[in-house]
Amino acid sequence: MSNFPLRTIDQMGNELLLERKPERIISLVPSQTELLFHLNLNKEVIGITKFCIHPDTWFRTKTRIGGTKQLNIELIRQLQPDLIIGNKEENEKSQIEILQKEFPVWMSDISTLDDALQMIHNVGSITSATPQAEQITAHIEKNFSSLLPLKKTVRTLYLIWHNPNMCAGTGTFINDMLQRCGLKNTAEGIRYPELTDQEIVDLNPELILLSSEPYPFKEKHIEYYRKLAPAALVKLVDGEMFSWYGSRLVHSPASFNSLLMHLQ
Repeated sequence: MSNFPLRTIDQMGNELLLERKPERIISLVPSQTELLFHLNLNKEVIGITKFCIHPDTWFRTKTRIGGTKQLNIELIRQLQPDLIIGNKEENEKSQIEILQKEFPVWMSDISTLDDALQMIHNVGSITSATPQAEQITAHIEKNFSSLLPLKKTVRTLYLIWHNPNMCAGTGTFINDMLQRCGLKNTAEGIRYPELTDQEIVDLNPELILLSSEPYPFKEKHIEYYRKLAPAALVKLVDGEMFSWYGSRLVHSPASFNSLLMHLQ
């Protein structure tokens, strides 16, 4: 029995009506694009962004509708989607408002693992892929239950940009991932604070994590931050494990445990 027409409310409180099962979907966010792949929506997804690198087959074959913050509105219009899926933080409000006037747009707003699990459930519901979504969320919950407990508090700084030094602060999804690992985020106050070198010295973190995205930290950056915090362990980490809130979360706990083993 069909669930359509379906009236639903997204994670930003927007109400939208889907007259029928979506058959022409555009995804505006990399982590949610990968989720749609794992929901087996290959035929339905017709457009993705240039940053939607997973899966590689989609990256090479699907129509790219610009970047997450620089959408090609005219190309989206030409594709005539019957569902667009975006995110509050990753997409520009003004562009989303334009699209909402013309198409059904479902927006996520995610700062915790619980938000991410709810998003996966909701996206499964509006795309008629609830069984697959439930399998994914169950797998994620099971894997997160296996996180290694830390025996001590580790003061941590998670950097996402270099020159200026920008880090993930409180209220971010990354912060929630750090907390679930038992790590104490030293960057408090705002979501993405910029820190001077002296402020990093003053924070005196015990662990500095250099993310692979959005800034591509490399081995050469490790020594720079070691000089600022000589007592800290400085490590490169896969940013997708900490910041992608779709089906990639299945793999995050194993990555986190590999890190936590060095801190016991």
